[in-house]
Amino acid sequence: MSSSSATLPGDPPGGRRALAVWGIGVSVYFVAVIFRTSLGVAGLDAVERFQVNASALSTFSILQLLVYAGMQIPVGLLVDRLGTKRVLTIGVVLFTAGQLGFALSPSYGMALASRALLGCGDAMTFIAVLRLGGRWFPARRGPLVAQLAGLAGMAGNLVSTLVIARLLHGVGWTAAFAGSALAGVVVLVLLLLFLKDHPEGHEPQRPPHQGAAYVRRQIAASWREPGTRLGLWVHFTTQFPAMVFLLLWGMPFLVEAQGLSRATAGELLTLVVLSNMAIGLVYGQIVARHHEARLPLALGTVGTTALLWAATLAYPADRAPMWLLIVLCTVLGACGPASMIGFDFARPANPPERQGTASGITNMGGFVASMTTLFAVGVLLDATGDDYTVAFSAVFVLQALGVTQILRLRRRAARRERERLVSSRVKTVHVPA
Repeated sequence: MSSSSATLPGDPPGGRRALAVWGIGVSVYFVAVIFRTSLGVAGLDAVERFQVNASALSTFSILQLLVYAGMQIPVGLLVDRLGTKRVLTIGVVLFTAGQLGFALSPSYGMALASRALLGCGDAMTFIAVLRLGGRWFPARRGPLVAQLAGLAGMAGNLVSTLVIARLLHGVGWTAAFAGSALAGVVVLVLLLLFLKDHPEGHEPQRPPHQGAAYVRRQIAASWREPGTRLGLWVHFTTQFPAMVFLLLWGMPFLVEAQGLSRATAGELLTLVVLSNMAIGLVYGQIVARHHEARLPLALGTVGTTALLWAATLAYPADRAPMWLLIVLCTVLGACGPASMIGFDFARPANPPERQGTASGITNMGGFVASMTTLFAVGVLLDATGDDYTVAFSAVFVLQALGVTQILRLRRRAARRERERLVSSRVKTVHVPA
């Protein structure tokens, strides 16, 4: 029996109640992703509104992701200590205020501050939703529950590409962003009224001490696990190509470098999202049933993504044919589901009381890579006179770094995971009836 299918003592039962409560948490993440990715369809509008160049435009997303990545370990600690409901409540308030502030910002500086506030609130959502799923569903459902949460996030991205884009060109900047902020108010009300941290009889043990020593122990213990570090590098290597494309540079690349209309470019961005949703369901089922497929899926996604990017950027003509762009966008859709596999390495490597901290460390990976690539692409575009071939070559550098680290850690993580599995089986056998 694989570790993914093992039933542990005290596993929560799941069921309809679990699905309803978890669904509220997922709705919070859904709205957070709408707000996070709304700039991706508004990049060209932001250039005109704030009169900025490519580097300054990329600073919006870089700052947002810098705050997001920097908050992951603190958020993981907060989730472990305070529970999901409190952390999600704070997150909703912050990202809603950030989206509203972005709508009303009269200057570049105020808009930057608003995106930072949004990034802070956004940072509090996904780790909390992962923990919520772990509290309400059996451990064997973990990979599928995580992929479904990611699927909901991509649905939020779909709303950005379909709805926010149309609102921008229909009612204008302020009305589009301010109107979307109302979604934050709706999920806040649902959260306060109906969300519970855990089912009855499954209250987690609270750590006895929450001072600096406890924080250091939590972080150090999580980091010592090879599975946590492997999870971080899997997330780092797989997530960022699609994140950079959807969050900011996809629309300019397709319009300015490939000569497509905004409508056609929007359809290709939508294809990335739809592909992500479909592949997420497949990856979740595969990993849940065949735990050993985790690394081949992750590395296969990285290799295929690199191959398609290389073919697109090196195409002999100035512009790649539509069929190649369609294939590229379809393959980019696999990046999000592949990044979720990182949590499937960190989860079995850590006990329940460290799940939030370990997930926070893992979740930093892709966002650090995305932030680095966003900055590199912006700088290279300005330095080369908008040469997208040179600028997007930064993708290959980060992929090479990530794959090197994955290959270095994979054996240690596998050996440690087997040891923990054997230990948990021994404890289960000796639990008194």
